[in-house]
Amino acid sequence: MSTFNVKNGTPVGNAHLCRTCRNGQFTTGFRESEVMVICANSDPARLVPFVVHECTGFQDRNQPDWEQMDKLAINLDAEVKRKPTPGFRGSGFATVPVVVEDEEEAELEEVARS
Repeated sequence: MSTFNVKNGTPVGNAHLCRTCRNGQFTTGFRESEVMVICANSDPARLVPFVVHECTGFQDRNQPDWEQMDKLAINLDAEVKRKPTPGFRGSGFATVPVVVEDEEEAELEEVARS
């Protein structure tokens, strides 16, 4: 005898997709058959009488939402004020002094050239 592989057939197992969804609400009893699932993604919330394998409104509750990611994000545009490290001066780069000429000195040099 040979085995047959059926594509897009009935999925094996009965893991409920709503267990990991943000909108799923589970109420379980002592028996395996005592499970009540309510989907809060619709208005009004509806009872789901079967095991869900695939859902278009699925939102994984194990991943952070946008507000949580925004709260945890590091702002790279803000100026960071750090305490100077003892034993080190500045950031380690040499600074070039800026030469500022007075207007009077510049005029004297022009007069001397002419």
